[in-house]
Amino acid sequence: MSYSKRLSLLVILDTLIVSTAIFVAAWIVYPAYSDVITSTAIIISAIALVIFHHLFAAVFKLYNKVWSYASVGELKAITKAVTLSVLVAGVVQFLLNDFNILRRALVVTWLLHIILIGGSRFIWRMYRDRYINNNNISPKRTLVVGAGSAGAMIVRQLQNEHNSDLLPVAFVDDDMRKQKMEMFNLPVAGTVKDIPRVVEKFQVEHIVIAIPSLRNSDLKKIVDACSGTAARVQMIPKIEDLMTGRVTVSSLKNIEVEDLLGREPVKLDIDAISEYVTGNTVMVTGAGGSIGSEICRQLMRFTPKKILLVGHGEFSIYNIDMELRKTFGEEQTEIVPIIGDVKDRKRIFEIVGEHSPAIIYHAAAHKHVPLMEYNPHEAVKNNIIGTKNVAEAADRFNVNTFVLVSTDKAVNPTNVMGASKRIAEMVVQNMAKKSKTKFVAVRFGNVLGSRGSVIPLFQKQIENGGPITVTHPDITRYFMTIPEASRLVVQAGTLAKGGEIFVLDMGEPVKIVDLAKNLIKLSGYSEDEIKIEYSGLRPGEKMFEELLGEDEVLPGEVYEKIYVGRTVEVHPSLIENLIESFREYNRVELKEKLMQIVYLEREQITNEATSM
Repeated sequence: MSYSKRLSLLVILDTLIVSTAIFVAAWIVYPAYSDVITSTAIIISAIALVIFHHLFAAVFKLYNKVWSYASVGELKAITKAVTLSVLVAGVVQFLLNDFNILRRALVVTWLLHIILIGGSRFIWRMYRDRYINNNNISPKRTLVVGAGSAGAMIVRQLQNEHNSDLLPVAFVDDDMRKQKMEMFNLPVAGTVKDIPRVVEKFQVEHIVIAIPSLRNSDLKKIVDACSGTAARVQMIPKIEDLMTGRVTVSSLKNIEVEDLLGREPVKLDIDAISEYVTGNTVMVTGAGGSIGSEICRQLMRFTPKKILLVGHGEFSIYNIDMELRKTFGEEQTEIVPIIGDVKDRKRIFEIVGEHSPAIIYHAAAHKHVPLMEYNPHEAVKNNIIGTKNVAEAADRFNVNTFVLVSTDKAVNPTNVMGASKRIAEMVVQNMAKKSKTKFVAVRFGNVLGSRGSVIPLFQKQIENGGPITVTHPDITRYFMTIPEASRLVVQAGTLAKGGEIFVLDMGEPVKIVDLAKNLIKLSGYSEDEIKIEYSGLRPGEKMFEELLGEDEVLPGEVYEKIYVGRTVEVHPSLIENLIESFREYNRVELKEKLMQIVYLEREQITNEATSM
């Protein structure tokens, strides 16, 4: 319906209501005095009411309201317009009726106006909701977990959306005070443990978890309760996403495996990071990778003066460059995309010399364990020589802080990748002893969702109908999300004094098979539909990973859930000899050389710990 037709209809409707309401009111108040109903005072009052009602309706924009979304605000506007029009009509009646006012008739008129005008709008809303908007919609019956403010907002939003495909039917909440109560005409039908029974009773097809401050461990309990049903499960975003304004409460999301890790993310020291990053030039190598790109996103929140996106892959650098420009703009931070290989020493020195970064985050590395077993020479070139090139450039040009992104596989390594990363840590620790630059390493476990992680592989296998391949039923790994890993890297820079290896307390390790089972469940399948098969350990894989060796960790946290490892005398001559001669060895011989360097250092740590 066009605006002019809609306006005409509302004006005609209100005219009929207003012009007849005072006659009905007079008849109700003075049933025995028919002459009063047809008196000049009533007729003049009716004319005044019509004129001033339309005037105040225009002032309070009653004809511009979208009545299909009418609520308390619209009712207030109606009350104001009606009250003022009746008061003015009373003044007119007083002046033209020998200073007499038919007070009772005006009061009843006021009530009739509010009831009839407000009722006409709300009847239209109810008719539209029930008969017009839902003709072609079969909404899913929805259970809301959490009868708090977020749950209330979700239900209100869903009830107000004409084309929503979700129909709230009940709440569950662990607060016993809310049991058997009602919100928005919906019952609080039980607690979390009652979810299977409530789903069956109310024929629920969809479940929404509406608790934004929910801890991951508690979320897992709720998901486990929901897993016994056939209902699809979604949740509102986490509190940090709501607070930053990235999403709204009504932006439902699917539950990801990351949400079920059962551990809480480390809180950042925002002030320390702001002082450290804001207004400075920062450089990120491997900026197009999973970790490197997220480090860039985290850094942009603190408004550096300039950010250097250094990477070997043209397309990945293009992607992160475009994303940062679109998300954060270029008004406060200059974004510089740079194609460069960390193995190219001259190029790296050119980049650092030209831009003089205050901080370097070195995330460029080969990280895939089985691939590096087959290509140890590339691991040496990229992980060791590449790190040495960037570190020495940082020293040459007086960079304030250099942060190496390392891995838990550098602890007691049994594979080429882990050994190469441990030697990269040694390079950084050795530089810390002779440089004014603060060199540190940050070590963490597997990153969910990163390129080469098990999650994308499992998802692809599920899409293909299975089976999911797990190497061993008992294999475990430490896991963290990409944002958590990147935050730790950024935070570590503020803690650096030089030579440390920072490690996050990552809680309990997770069985890979449990991760696979959760992913099957969250994808809407059962283990009967998607099978799990065991393929055996791959070359270089360990059954269990460690974050710090038994003798490496120093007592006490240096920051919430962050520890620091012991440092020992590194043998730079062994590393230099390896770099000079590694091309002479075959694949097997090169791995042996890497292990010799690593375990010589390992033996030294053990001896020092024993002698203390």
